[in-house]
Amino acid sequence: GIKWMSSLEAKFEDAKDKKPTAEKLERLRREKINRFRNQHKINVQGTDLPDPVATFDQLQKEYKIHPKIMENIQAAGFQVPTPIQMQAIPVMLHGRELLASAPTGSGKTLAFCIPLLTHLKQPRNKGFRALIISPTRELASQTHRELVKLAEGTGFRIHMIHKAAEAAKKFGPKSSKKF
Repeated sequence: GIKWMSSLEAKFEDAKDKKPTAEKLERLRREKINRFRNQHKINVQGTDLPDPVATFDQLQKEYKIHPKIMENIQAAGFQVPTPIQMQAIPVMLHGRELLASAPTGSGKTLAFCIPLLTHLKQPRNKGFRALIISPTRELASQTHRELVKLAEGTGFRIHMIHKAAEAAKKFGPKSSKKF
């Protein structure tokens, strides 16, 4: 016998018979990620890049960010990551090198401070464990201020050194040799 069906039914029959392959699922996932990046004007280069995150909650779930840091992010009034944060934070949390460019006020400081504190895990009495070098005192002050707010309640000690003589007074005369 002849089986009569509309073209719509035929498409449905074909779709029912085909199960999605792993390659097809991966391709669909990549397309979704690319649409997300395009929507947020995130341009990336490189291979095997981690996927961007859409929310701070997703960041908490996937990367186990310290709960107090997450609390401080919310207390500072940040609800949704900015595009630079969406992509840069996962890249740095994966231990990858990064060169990023974004306009002033786009959230670059928070984008590198969250991974920095996450990699350090917890405070230790081992001297300076991370160093951020800034081209200007104003930028150093801004970074210091943001890190102090972000690390509040975690036990991390955040210092800003802008003169070697002051550093020797504050941390001891052997600090230059020690650190």
